Amino acid sequence: MLFLGAPVLYGVLVGAVYQKGKVTDLPIIVVDEDRSPLSQQLITMFNESEVIYVAAILPDAFNAKQEALNKEATVVVQIPKNFDADVNYNRPTELTFFVNASNTLTSNYASMAANVCAATLKAGIQIKAQQKKGVPEYIATQQYEPFKTTIIRQNIKSGNYLYFMLPGVLLTVLQQVMMLALALSFASEFEKGTFANLVSKSSNVLLLIFVKIAPYLIMSVGIYILYYGFSIFYRMPLEVHMGPFLLGSLLFLLAVSFIGILVSILIPSQLKATEILMVIATPSFILSGFTWPLSQMPDWVVHISKLIPLTHYLEIFRVLVIEHGTVTNVRSSIIALAVTSVICLILSFVLLSLKVRKLKKDNLSADINED
Repeated sequence: MLFLGAPVLYGVLVGAVYQKGKVTDLPIIVVDEDRSPLSQQLITMFNESEVIYVAAILPDAFNAKQEALNKEATVVVQIPKNFDADVNYNRPTELTFFVNASNTLTSNYASMAANVCAATLKAGIQIKAQQKKGVPEYIATQQYEPFKTTIIRQNIKSGNYLYFMLPGVLLTVLQQVMMLALALSFASEFEKGTFANLVSKSSNVLLLIFVKIAPYLIMSVGIYILYYGFSIFYRMPLEVHMGPFLLGSLLFLLAVSFIGILVSILIPSQLKATEILMVIATPSFILSGFTWPLSQMPDWVVHISKLIPLTHYLEIFRVLVIEHGTVTNVRSSIIALAVTSVICLILSFVLLSLKVRKLKKDNLSADINED
């Protein structure tokens, strides 16, 4: 079933993720300090673009970064004061594009679309002005630009693809090895017939669960230290508010651990438990929205991706570590990880309690029969 089912499942999932084929309707923020007919014309051109739309118009840049994080906007376009007047009187002026480069794909698409709109506006202004002076159109198109555009890349300023991809891949690997390791935790006890020996040492269900996950939680600390070493080796700049990030990391590890424990209790075969978790873990990076935005995926795929802890954790990592956001911006992801942890813990507790109770009942029946 794995051999035949996995190609079909992944073909449908991956095909649905990239079915759209191109990125459209990316939100941008416009800081309109001029509030003139020309700035309004530029905003209209942004909204008419297939790739971008204006999610918010701000009167100044005071709260632009926070608003961009709230709207998940990739580009902030700043239109300066007296923009219209400076263009009309041939005074130097410029548009500034602040590009969030934390996602290489969306930042390139959005910045190129915004730049195309600005370039089209430039050409229209200049050609119309020159034609009024009697200059032929083919000569007018070669004249000096009425305003300049400056693109400022933020977060991953160098545009280094390694800085974008490496953290996502390493955290995906961490989720996968945690799931696969914990798939064997109780399944191995059931398969080898050693579950009774384990229960004889302690029948406290919570203790049994946490004894199984504790070694992996401890070892994961070493994994994070190793990943930090990679960041130093590859000269990756990492700045983060440790409190929210540690909370998100702990909830991620607990969510992954309890999913592994739950499957291990449900499926008493080591091989089958491993296969099921491998099917879940393998496409998780593609479905996470880290490279291809969730907004470009079908709704049913998004619902599936929201069930995977990696989706929420990569969002936490991107916002806190790369974009330098606050815990407010990742509140929904933290809540989702907490809910996943609690639900999987409760289900694991109930199922393991039933197995412990059944084992005790069987042992009691065996003792009565012997008597």
